[in-house]
Amino acid sequence: QVQLQESGPGLVKPSQTLTLTCTVSGGSITTSDYYWSWIRQPPGKGLEWMGRIVDDGTTYYSPSLKSRTSISRDTSKNQFSLHLTSVTPEDTAVYYCNARYRNDDIWGQGTQVTVSS
Repeated sequence: QVQLQESGPGLVKPSQTLTLTCTVSGGSITTSDYYWSWIRQPPGKGLEWMGRIVDDGTTYYSPSLKSRTSISRDTSKNQFSLHLTSVTPEDTAVYYCNARYRNDDIWGQGTQVTVSS
């Protein structure tokens, strides 16, 4: 069974780059038909899809975040990472990694990220 675990800093200063990593167990991130996404939820707001990387390494991003977002993967470690540049306090949120395989969704537990000086 695929399991996901987010890791990274809980506090980031404005203008810096946020990097979060999702470690995948129970399955390979290169397996066909898997989509690997980053999704966040600011306080009091709904879920916001940020982007995904698919089985062959192709990436897709939300238009509103594309200019600041990149997703990469390390297949040797079975991990994929989120990089969000020029963060502001509005980027404060719980960040989740997510796996979609056909019609099934698997979520990490989420990690709180606060942007503050």
